[in-house]
Amino acid sequence: MNIVLLYLPLLKGTITAFAGLASLPVIQESLVNQHHVLTNEQLNEAVVITRSSPGPVGLWVVSAGYFAAGLPGAIAGWLAMITPALLIIPLVHFAGRKMEHPRVKSILQTIVIASAGLLLAAAIPLGHDGLTGSITWAIAIVCFVLLLTTKLDTLWMIIGAALVSLTASSVGSVAFL
Repeated sequence: MNIVLLYLPLLKGTITAFAGLASLPVIQESLVNQHHVLTNEQLNEAVVITRSSPGPVGLWVVSAGYFAAGLPGAIAGWLAMITPALLIIPLVHFAGRKMEHPRVKSILQTIVIASAGLLLAAAIPLGHDGLTGSITWAIAIVCFVLLLTTKLDTLWMIIGAALVSLTASSVGSVAFL
């Protein structure tokens, strides 16, 4: 795939989504379903790589670009990731002066609601691919309850889930993962 043609759907995803994983459905539709340069598994791996390493949540776009086109694809993903931040600087300057205006408040509330909807749309395909057995469902439910009821850092949940999964696979419960 041409790097410019890879950059454009990645940019579309990062510009239309104002949170890290909220761009996932847009990019999945374009790169997996339309252009077939990525598989769902590669897209999930890109998300896992980014969530398992330090850095911004939206960094998964760089990994997705790498899976699609190697190092030039990673550069296209990086450019797509930073472009909205560079474009938002003049908008923040303008909005900062008008923050108390009812229309500006309304626009910002709409953006937050749209981002929440996109995050939910991103979680559904990830859950569909990742929740394959009773142990993974149990891990997901326990982590969800912990997120709602405690202030436990998600790093500890990831480590705990990895240990449970490793233990289950070592005792022969691989069929349930």
